[in-house]
Amino acid sequence: MARSKWKIPHVNLKLLKKSFFSKEKKIKIWNRSLTIPSILVNKTILVHSGNTFKSVFITREKVGFKFGEFVFTRKHGKKKIKKKKNKWVKKQTYSR
Repeated sequence: MARSKWKIPHVNLKLLKKSFFSKEKKIKIWNRSLTIPSILVNKTILVHSGNTFKSVFITREKVGFKFGEFVFTRKHGKKKIKKKKNKWVKKQTYSR
C-alpha cells in the first residue's frame, strides 16, 4: 500500500546524519523502503538487495522514489535451448 501524500516522506535520520558528517563516499543502506531525499543528489549509495550491496548513483530524477526501485532482487533466468539429437546415426559394422 502506498504512503499518503499528506504525510512526510519516510526518511531515516541516521541516513541524513551519515550523509552530512560521514567522510565515506559510499553509504550502506539495508532498508529499501526509504524515500530518497534531495540531500543525497550526486552521491553513490550501496543498497542491500537481499544478497549483496548494489551501488546506486543518485540523480535529480531519482529524488522522491524509493531506494528499492533501483535495485533488483532476482536474477533474470536464461532460457535453455535443447539441442536435437541427430536422427541419422552410422551403423556399426562388425568384421569377422
